[in-house]
Amino acid sequence: MIALVAGAVASLAGFGIGSLLTPLLALKTGIGVAVAAIAIAHFIGTSLRFFILRASVNKRVLLSFGLASAAGGLTGALLHNTFNNSLLGVIFGCLLIIAGVSEITGLAGKIQIKGPLSWFSGALSGLFGGLVGNQGGIRSAALTGFNLGKDEFVATATGIALMVDFARIPVYLAVQGRELIPIWYLITIVTIGVIVGTLFGKRILQRLSQEAFTKTVGVVLFGIGLLILIRI
Repeated sequence: MIALVAGAVASLAGFGIGSLLTPLLALKTGIGVAVAAIAIAHFIGTSLRFFILRASVNKRVLLSFGLASAAGGLTGALLHNTFNNSLLGVIFGCLLIIAGVSEITGLAGKIQIKGPLSWFSGALSGLFGGLVGNQGGIRSAALTGFNLGKDEFVATATGIALMVDFARIPVYLAVQGRELIPIWYLITIVTIGVIVGTLFGKRILQRLSQEAFTKTVGVVLFGIGLLILIRI
């Protein structure tokens, strides 16, 4: 059920699969294995969403922001078992809450991210993705500064997420592949839920106005940030 919701949220906001599902699975497997397991479901759901929205991708943002995110994701994947995840969670949660409030109040729309700052924000979002499986919130918060339309926003965020997955998943499989085999059934169930949720969320996205979409992203950012802080 949570996987279905996560897939729907990701179709609306461009993120949410890792943010919602990783902490939940971590209760059973530990954070390291959970990050690797959810990354597989994330990759499949993100690939489907990218195929559906591929025509709306902003190629300029995808290449500049996305390449930096992929580099950050690879770095984070290599380091994700060595950092204090609780501290990272606090930082991550606070950043998402600030970003959510900025989006809801309209402050984010007045901020434009250009030049080196776009590369930095991309690398930071990818780094969080590799470390704790939650790159989407930071990525979407940063992308709000590019003033993209709703379809363009979700499509570009999805393409960037896919680039990060290509960078980090081989590392996870090499390091923790054996630990994933015993929970293959959980990965399968989560993946199916994400796929169904992705298809369902796409229909809702088509009905949202730009203003409603912006507020939705803000609420999701705030909510996930708060959820992360509560779970720590």
